[in-house]
Amino acid sequence: MIKLLSNEVVAVILGGGAGTRLYPLTANRSKPAVPIAGKYRLVDIPISNCLNSGIDRMFVLTQYNSASLNRHIKNTYQFGAFSNGFTDILAAEQTPEGDSWYQGTADAVRQSYKHIRNHNFDYLLILSGDQLYKIDFAEMIQNHVEKNADISIATIPVTSDEAEDFGIMKINEESTITSFIEKPKKDLHADWVSDTGLEMQSKGRNFLASMGIYIFSKNAIQDLLAENPAATDFGKEIIPLAIENKKVISYQYNGYWTDIGNIPSFFEANIGLTADIPEIDLYDSAQTIYTRPRMLPAAKISNSYLDHAIIAEGSILLCERIEHSIIGIRSRIGFGSVIKTSYIMGCDYYETLEEIVEEKDRGVPALGIGDNCHIENALIDKNAHIGNNVIIRGHEGLENTDTPEYMVKDGIVVIKKNAFIPEGTIIQ
Repeated sequence: MIKLLSNEVVAVILGGGAGTRLYPLTANRSKPAVPIAGKYRLVDIPISNCLNSGIDRMFVLTQYNSASLNRHIKNTYQFGAFSNGFTDILAAEQTPEGDSWYQGTADAVRQSYKHIRNHNFDYLLILSGDQLYKIDFAEMIQNHVEKNADISIATIPVTSDEAEDFGIMKINEESTITSFIEKPKKDLHADWVSDTGLEMQSKGRNFLASMGIYIFSKNAIQDLLAENPAATDFGKEIIPLAIENKKVISYQYNGYWTDIGNIPSFFEANIGLTADIPEIDLYDSAQTIYTRPRMLPAAKISNSYLDHAIIAEGSILLCERIEHSIIGIRSRIGFGSVIKTSYIMGCDYYETLEEIVEEKDRGVPALGIGDNCHIENALIDKNAHIGNNVIIRGHEGLENTDTPEYMVKDGIVVIKKNAFIPEGTIIQ
């Protein structure tokens, strides 16, 4: 592995905006704070990639629904007294120079730069807080240095159908980006084909999409922000402007990467982790995904059949069957229940036996999933109270809807955080 010098790189992780396409998971939290894979948060992915690459100086820029994200960062990423490393939160703030919220990715970095520049660095690594991937940034930075680039953009080969959802780059034989277009329509695709290599071309991946991962040399980021004070977004404004007078190169990545942009992509990314050999390996000790250490007991499972299931610590499972599902921390699932192709996010706390009895006397479902439930093609957010004999079955024919307790989006049923689903409820 390439080793970076401690003062070479500072990383900036963008905390995200309103995240409306991931609603209702973002109703009470920012996108990077959304739980993933049973025990992590989305922001753990870019931070872990940085740490595994030898980058331990990171700023997380937060703004919208940031309380839970701020709390997670504070409780998770603490460096020792003999380390220069840090993970600092830079929240949007009112100052004498301006009183506006972050208006976009570039504006967020511009407003925060007075804090970032207090640290020595040669390269600024800018990351999104809501993507799932594993990359060695040290290799990307070495490539940036060897090519004497001003800006490096991580790109991934995509098909023609996928190209309509991304910013697409055109490169020359030296991997220099010569032009950029945002979400091109199919009738323009013939002009945007790039040499992605024989393996990718054989899969029909002939277009290079921006992954929203950037390396800026220090002078380049300072010049671009100062010379374009009205530009608020990197992808739509700063990068196209930079291509005209800076050396901007593509760093092609051929591994697994997904942008957690909406409910279907979030659901697919999580359920994909239950495969025999998932596209991203969370069990690789050389590329650890870090998160908050919790002092929880091991999961307890009684008389349950499990198939392709991920069970997080602290769970108590008395259910009949779990298939192709993720069960998050502190989950409780009652006798006779069946869980299929679902992500149960779990709970932030345990209820006492006295609280469970008191709720039963009031006819209120206890925290967790009750007895004899059937849950399929569903996302159950944190701290849900689901009563006995509840049927939740998502499918393509289910009409989109939004209620105070649940939402249906593209056939996936999403039970909202802290929801109460009464005994005998049927959603199918």
